[in-house]
Amino acid sequence: MDTVAQSDDRPLILVVDDAHENLRVLGELLRRDFRVRVANSGARALEVAALDPMPALILLDIMMPEMDGYAVLQALKQSPRTHDIPVIFVTALDADDEEERGLAMGAVDYVTKPYKPALLMARIRSQLELKRARDRLSDQNAFLDGEVRRRTAENELVKDVTLMALAALAEKRDNETGNHLRRTQAYVALLAEQLKTHPRFAASLQDREQRERLAKCAPLHDIGKVGIPDHILLKPGKLEPDEWAIMKTHAALGAEALREAIGRVRFARSEAELTPSERLTEPFAFLETAALMAESHHERWDGTGYPKGLKGEAIPLPGRLMAMADVFDALISRRPYKVPMPLEQAVELIRGERGRHFDPDVVDAFLALVPQLAEVARRFDDAAVVGEP
Repeated sequence: MDTVAQSDDRPLILVVDDAHENLRVLGELLRRDFRVRVANSGARALEVAALDPMPALILLDIMMPEMDGYAVLQALKQSPRTHDIPVIFVTALDADDEEERGLAMGAVDYVTKPYKPALLMARIRSQLELKRARDRLSDQNAFLDGEVRRRTAENELVKDVTLMALAALAEKRDNETGNHLRRTQAYVALLAEQLKTHPRFAASLQDREQRERLAKCAPLHDIGKVGIPDHILLKPGKLEPDEWAIMKTHAALGAEALREAIGRVRFARSEAELTPSERLTEPFAFLETAALMAESHHERWDGTGYPKGLKGEAIPLPGRLMAMADVFDALISRRPYKVPMPLEQAVELIRGERGRHFDPDVVDAFLALVPQLAEVARRFDDAAVVGEP
């Protein structure tokens, strides 16, 4: 028996009862305000409940042969398709423990026979309104979640484009080649991934967002070169000592510029306006990571680097990873003042700087990644001649 009209947009009620007379009486009562579909067994109820159009509510008898109402309700709740359909038990039972059992299993209400038509209709309408409210809230939440994801993706894209534009601006004033930013970014990502389970680095690198932040910051490592005069930055030959002293200030200049950006953002938005997560994460964590990388990528493990002469673990991890990526790329890449070094020779040179220029464990990670690093160099090749290891 199916009294659903295809063009009818009234709520659909599924009535489940093994007694034909009960189905007829309930059908006549409900048909004035609702579309009605019926099932005379538990098994049939499960089939009908999953059909389109799906019921907005189910009136379910408990005492049925073979498959009682409790078993039907349990099956409905286990199916993702029917899980959210509200179920009202209609039964001749009048025991509190039976009512508690049904409600605990997920029924939304409990009506005993003989029922009062006005009371039954009021309860049906009340549950339908609650279902509509839940559906509206769910739709709104789904829309908001989608909007948040869309805007977050847009913000990330804008941030990435802006970042690359800033980094490219610095690079355009230098003698380095066009794909240097892409290569060093990929090198840093590979090194961070390789070291994420190492006991010394796990706390900093296990989190995927932290590794992604490091890679995204890499293109800003030489942003401070925008502050170096052209006659020094673009000089084709060897720099004089006083010129070299000025060139080395680019590390501190880059860090200063990035930290000034943090200060400007904080000034534009007071601490009271910033959420706790904003104070600790983006954009400040990103800019601070970029500042650390810009400032410390010329420090050396043995303390002979610049600008601060930091030694060992005192060198921030972003700087240690960037130092490896930057030096490796400089060795194997062509410059106006040098030819590219063969890969095998570059690898041996870096191996020899283990514990001197570079963190020993970062060198070990580099050596384990030589084939992947060489592939990155080939993929983003501009003038380098990269040989096989």
